[in-house]
Amino acid sequence: MNLRSISHVLFVALMSMSLFCSVAIKTGHADVPVAESADLINPLGAGDNAPRFVVETVAGEPFDFNPQELQRPVVLLAFRGGWCPFCNAYLSEMRHVIPEIREMGLDVLFLSGDRAEMLFSSLTWETQADIAELDYTILSDADAQAAIALGIAFRASGRTISRRREKGQDISESSMLKHGVLPVPAVFAIDQSGIIRFAYTNADYRIRLPANDLLAAAREIAAAD
Repeated sequence: MNLRSISHVLFVALMSMSLFCSVAIKTGHADVPVAESADLINPLGAGDNAPRFVVETVAGEPFDFNPQELQRPVVLLAFRGGWCPFCNAYLSEMRHVIPEIREMGLDVLFLSGDRAEMLFSSLTWETQADIAELDYTILSDADAQAAIALGIAFRASGRTISRRREKGQDISESSMLKHGVLPVPAVFAIDQSGIIRFAYTNADYRIRLPANDLLAAAREIAAAD
């Protein structure tokens, strides 16, 4: 093989690698590097195209979130897992606004870092009762596909993992143990064309978007669509 042929082969290989990395980032593969800490994430924001990703339903079936094929606008609420007391409190608070958001014609998706079979059982009984009658879909992002695609994934510290184990919490096969990844709690409101119209993240997991602010964002999307 001559030098020119070798150069061509190397060029093709580099282009293929570049394409692979680009697709990986776009679709949220778990092998894409994530932020080293919560305050270093680079989340998608208003005006960005929502990414496509695959998560799991409660039954363990694939759920393909394709922003190019949305039937209605969507509100995505990503949380760490049922083991997190702040996440439980936030989900409970959502009972005050989700019915109105659904009446506006928006779908509501909860994205949890827990594995599929733990989506409900890991939540407190109070939270389960609060959200039982709501019209929403809860999904497992234990493979961290959605968190990485949305730019909210960061490396879980050994201290965090140890504390969860010391408390006897079942985090096996969660995103925290499968990939060492946690999502920064986040809210994304996406219009029917697949564009993110509102985004909220906070590196401090104790601070969440007020329910009324989410309701206001939903109203803007509903009015525009």
